[in-house]
Amino acid sequence: MKLWGGRFEAETDQLVEEYTASIGFDQRLYKYDIEGSIAHVKMLAHSEILTLDERDKIISGLEEILEEIENDEFEFEIGLEDIHMNIEKKLIDKIGSVGGKLHTARSRNDQVALDMRLYLKDQINDIKALIQKLQKVLLESAEENIDIIMPGYTHLQRAQPVRVSHHLLAYYAKLKRDYDRLIDCYKRTNVLPLGAGALAGTTFNIDREFVADELGFNKVSQNSLDTVSDRDFVIEFLAAASTLMMHLSRFSEELVLWTSQEFDFINIDDAFCTGSSIMPQKKNPDVPELIRGKTGRVYGHLMQILTVMKGLPLAYNKDMQEDKEGLFDTVSTLKGAIELFARMLAKTTFKQQKLEETAEDGFTNATEVADYLVEKGVPFREAHEVVGKTVLHCVKEEKKLSDLKLKEWKEFSNKFEDDIYKKIDIKTAVDTRNIIGGPAKKEVLRVIKTEKEELKKD
Repeated sequence: MKLWGGRFEAETDQLVEEYTASIGFDQRLYKYDIEGSIAHVKMLAHSEILTLDERDKIISGLEEILEEIENDEFEFEIGLEDIHMNIEKKLIDKIGSVGGKLHTARSRNDQVALDMRLYLKDQINDIKALIQKLQKVLLESAEENIDIIMPGYTHLQRAQPVRVSHHLLAYYAKLKRDYDRLIDCYKRTNVLPLGAGALAGTTFNIDREFVADELGFNKVSQNSLDTVSDRDFVIEFLAAASTLMMHLSRFSEELVLWTSQEFDFINIDDAFCTGSSIMPQKKNPDVPELIRGKTGRVYGHLMQILTVMKGLPLAYNKDMQEDKEGLFDTVSTLKGAIELFARMLAKTTFKQQKLEETAEDGFTNATEVADYLVEKGVPFREAHEVVGKTVLHCVKEEKKLSDLKLKEWKEFSNKFEDDIYKKIDIKTAVDTRNIIGGPAKKEVLRVIKTEKEELKKD
């Protein structure tokens, strides 16, 4: 007999039971379902809707069920549809009809919203901690590689020299925004939905603030229709997760490029690479490739829930059962990606000689030449043209700017003097960019120190 079956005469079709059941995936909410039920029954007793004896019997039964589930002794039944019904039916079997009083003044609609919010609050905190671990690795790597210069790119063409540390800190900054987005998402997740009922609240004189205090929510929802129909907090989390995965994917793409023989900028430790089944020489960067690939998976979950929610009238609809699998998979994918990326990056080494040779060979110091001429009074647009012609000459002659004799420099402008050689040194080129947010060593060290202090505070 279904716990909701009083109005029905015919049994549910077996295929319908299998198709509509969510117990196959929502059983992972068991801890939050029981936690929410215990808080709810405490409130019912506090509000004199249940007796203290009834409260204690129900709580004792729920605690036994929790222990059984965690000891893998609980048998989930697909015919009971979901985690809520499985636990409630088991409770009634254990303690008798008093167990049926647990559902007083609530619905599965506000119950599932509660479970999801409790689950997501925990996951957001876990993910924030993982982000900080990755940020710590980035800061350590930035400090370790502070003296290595590399080419910075636009359009995947060598552009200007920067420090490896500065490049790493660019991803630190992205992760910092990701962290802030999760803080913001947590605020809107941290709202108690229980008490909204199916859609119109309850006639019982319940104390929602009591439940909020018990469960650690800092707000109580203010509209019952909105409460049970809302999955904005899931959508917002998936959007934040998608952005975070996008950042990891971009970094992964660079690692894949840099580990290739064409770039040869870095070495990823063997522990994070695989070989080929046919080509014995291969060392493949599978970890960053797979993180890059799994980003599309997370994007898909965001689009899926947006599509589910876009046409739903108020309030609850069964479509909303589709909010869970994508969320659960995103959490698992995201947590795995961040943790693995941190371990991999900690074991990745940068090839200083190759990086600095590439920075110098790619005319990345050409802008310094233009700035040099501007400092000598030449308008920037004229200076730009002069340097462009100088670079073209070097390309044809297969020379670097540093290979040019002063006589050659003067063929392009009589403003050039011996001090041009110091100006175009790539280390000088980087360290003269000592502005807030720039790649100069002094500034990069300042940022590293500041961010380390912030991480310690957190």
